[in-house]
Amino acid sequence: MNFLDVKTDYAFKKVFGSENSKEILKSFLNAIIYENAKNKIKDLSIADPYNIPMIKGVKDTFVDVKAILDDDTKVVIEMQVLNHKGFEKRVLYNAAKNYSVQLNKGEEYHLLNPVIALTIVDFIMFEESKSIINSFKLIEKEQFINYSDDIELVFVELPKFTKSLDALENIKEQWIYFVKNAGSMEYIPNSLDETVKQALESVNEAHLNKDELEAQHKRKEFISIQKLAILKADEEGFEKGMEKGMEKGMEKGMEKGKLEIAKNLLDILDNETIALKTGLSLQTIADLRK
Repeated sequence: MNFLDVKTDYAFKKVFGSENSKEILKSFLNAIIYENAKNKIKDLSIADPYNIPMIKGVKDTFVDVKAILDDDTKVVIEMQVLNHKGFEKRVLYNAAKNYSVQLNKGEEYHLLNPVIALTIVDFIMFEESKSIINSFKLIEKEQFINYSDDIELVFVELPKFTKSLDALENIKEQWIYFVKNAGSMEYIPNSLDETVKQALESVNEAHLNKDELEAQHKRKEFISIQKLAILKADEEGFEKGMEKGMEKGMEKGMEKGKLEIAKNLLDILDNETIALKTGLSLQTIADLRK
């Protein structure tokens, strides 16, 4: 068996954003967001039904699904493949925008419903944290007094998850493993939860036609090219930085060497001759004599 890479537009929305995704999305959100909550998600509706074109302009590097829970909480689910400048601000902006657009002019603020921004990233965001899932809310920064639960940012960093299939302990780990590794799996393991199995079946290439497979292939190719471009830019930037650092280091070393030579010549030669021999300025030599 071959499965689509869930980190791409087509596969991600096919799994979590289609009209048949309700039970799959409910299981996923319960595992990732509500694992320790007293009240699990009982029901939800997908705000944006799956309607992605075959090739979506191949310019966006993120995909998103919106869900509204039975308590009217809005969940914005985003899969971010490539990191870019300002990404953290964009996540916060999108969460705040989804929160603010709920009210029409003149409506009361108490009508606002909570917004959860669940962002799955295929890169490391928080080097200082070993946790795979990090959650952020508005709290007082010294006493940690909770201000509001109305906006919550939840990040899942896929590269931090390194467990193998046979080491998975719960459904949360199964879902993270699925999102990260579906594209490289070759069969549907019996050990997986039934909803995770359904998710894998929904991206089974055997169920897709030629056009759908071609669209997926082009999207993966585009993402690979973008990753290579970013890697190359990083490497070139590192090399230029090294060269510049070495040049500055050599310049400083040569300058220091000239000063030492000049010091040793102070009792032997006059300032003009020392300046001529070392290339230092007359003022520098005069300062050394002081």
